[in-house]
Amino acid sequence: MRKLPETRWWIAGLQVPWAAAMVCVLVSAPIGATAQTKARVPHVGLLALFAPPVGADSAEERGLREGLRDLGYVEGRNIVVERRYADNRPDRLAAMANELVQMKVDVLLTGGQPAREAARRATSTIPILTVSGSDPVREGWAQSLSRPGGNVSGLTFTFPELGPKRLELLKEAFPSVVRVAVLIDPIEVVDAVDVLRETEAGARRLGLELQVIKVHGPNEFENAFATARQQHAQAMFPIAMFPHRDRIASMTMRDRLLTVGESQAEAAAGYTITYGADIDDLVRRSMTQMDKILKGARVGDVPIERPTKFRLAVNMKTAKALGATIANSVLLRADEVIE
Repeated sequence: MRKLPETRWWIAGLQVPWAAAMVCVLVSAPIGATAQTKARVPHVGLLALFAPPVGADSAEERGLREGLRDLGYVEGRNIVVERRYADNRPDRLAAMANELVQMKVDVLLTGGQPAREAARRATSTIPILTVSGSDPVREGWAQSLSRPGGNVSGLTFTFPELGPKRLELLKEAFPSVVRVAVLIDPIEVVDAVDVLRETEAGARRLGLELQVIKVHGPNEFENAFATARQQHAQAMFPIAMFPHRDRIASMTMRDRLLTVGESQAEAAAGYTITYGADIDDLVRRSMTQMDKILKGARVGDVPIERPTKFRLAVNMKTAKALGATIANSVLLRADEVIE
């Protein structure tokens, strides 16, 4: 039988047999051609003003954990979340934001205006997702809701129209209330002018006497409450005071004031009645936005969303301690009753 001539290949200028050529090709081929390259685990930074949550089932952690789970993320396996809590000390936020930036996280998640602004000062390139504010365009962190444009998107926490709704619920729950003190920090609440205008208009419609007390940080709370006592306030309406909810709840109980607030976490802290956006839902939705960015979407093209779910919570324990009776019409509509 006639022997076939051996096929020879030229590799790197040398003539080698076919079998040797195949060995060279297989050895020099990229690993990705024969095995799936291990994907990089995304790192996400979480920056918040408030104290570290206590327990995995806290309001602050629940929405995050459920949102990640719904999208198939498991911490420590296919995502890493670096948490930084400022323990209600705004002066710590800048250093924490810079630390997360230096870690080169893929996305920065921020809760509240102080954390958002600290993140914005720390980076103009890393995508920032926030749950904060009410009017991003007026507050200066977006060009529009549909296309934010810069490196910040997220969800708004509230809007000015909710102020009158909270007063309406307070008046319905406690018809004898006439005098209400509003506690607000105009630096913390960027759109304070609009919030107060809406709230004061709502108070007039309800026949309430509204006393606006402006503070600049928690160091002025004692003086603010002294002013409320002098004006014989029957209820306190703290606006955007979420990080200080425990202290305010304690002070209102001390001064025997009813309290109307914004979130179920404030009701759990001791506020008498709260109405506002479902925080768990907002955090879960922010996880969906984060997922889009991790998969390649530009943060400036991710639309800013507004709250769509709201929760009414009443604290019967607080009301009883104050000797107040909550109207049945409000109790029947409450999403949560704390006893």
